[in-house]
Amino acid sequence: MTPVWSVGLMTGTVLDGNIDVALLKTDGETIEAFGAYALVPYAPSIRTMLEEAQAAARVWNFEGPEPAIFAQAEAALTRAQSAAVKQVVEQAGMGMADIGVVGFHGQTVLHRGPQKGRIGDTRQLGDGALMHAILGAKVVYDFRTADVRAGGQGAPLAAAYHAALLGTAGASGDSAILNLGGVGNVTWWDGKGDIVAFDTGPANAPINDFIKARGLGEMDRDGALAAKGKVDEARLATLLEHPYLAAPYPKSLDRFDFTAAMADGLGNEDGAALLTAFSAACVGKALDLLPRRPKTLFVSGGGRHNPTFMAMLKQRADVDAVSADKLGWRGDAVEAECFAFLAVRALRGMPISFPSTTGVPEPMTGGRIAG
Repeated sequence: MTPVWSVGLMTGTVLDGNIDVALLKTDGETIEAFGAYALVPYAPSIRTMLEEAQAAARVWNFEGPEPAIFAQAEAALTRAQSAAVKQVVEQAGMGMADIGVVGFHGQTVLHRGPQKGRIGDTRQLGDGALMHAILGAKVVYDFRTADVRAGGQGAPLAAAYHAALLGTAGASGDSAILNLGGVGNVTWWDGKGDIVAFDTGPANAPINDFIKARGLGEMDRDGALAAKGKVDEARLATLLEHPYLAAPYPKSLDRFDFTAAMADGLGNEDGAALLTAFSAACVGKALDLLPRRPKTLFVSGGGRHNPTFMAMLKQRADVDAVSADKLGWRGDAVEAECFAFLAVRALRGMPISFPSTTGVPEPMTGGRIAG
């Protein structure tokens, strides 16, 4: 297939009020060119709506009719993301006719991995048909449901794209990619055929929620609060006994599986320090599960902007953590680029999930196509 320009969209579970929009020229196997990237804010009213939808989703928990807020939030989010696509494409000097496909991840409001005797479930808000009607381009959306219905975890899906990136870096199993969003996920590739990916544990979500609950802002900017705190090592050791951390992969998490309640009773600085240390130590536990423990992690996502978190990765995960930007990658854009890449793979009927990444019985494609 001739490489095409694809647009990838991502809005993380931490609900920072922004839409990640990235252009990528790809055939779904190799990366020909990185295009424009932008962080486009959406209206505060949409953020409020999405927070309400997340809260309603936890009460709903996949039982009975969907909460009414879902439809309202889905339409608002889809229109906002469609406008963001047009804006970024036009600013890049292109038109929608130049775009082969849009990869529309949507907003995750609830995710539940499979358990013994029960398949998992997942819900991302995003109306692909509406986006196609607005933009005129083909839209791939609802990337996770087919995987879950086949018995997979539905996450993480970044492995195929991460492997393509690791290929450009000449990876051979001594390095891996770690994405630090609301949840952390790692991808390891041996440089040949074996690829492994799973969620490591929490990343930014509990820290951000802790900061918000204390009225201290949106996040622990630059890890300044955690840097001043003292880690309660006894409490940390207890937290690290959580069965998820020792469980074999494939495995995945919802954004609320680990919460800020882990720091209940602690002061602001010590609480931030504990939550940051826990997220970093979870990565170390995850690396111990890989076929070969990497010496270097290339880190993408918002967490890499937190120097305290990055330092704790070296200290508590015993690994050299390097910002993905140092390889010439765009650390903030990787997740959006991923869904641009996966959209092209979906159009070609290529696998986007694998037994060693989500636990599906065999490599399978996914995503619904509008247009």
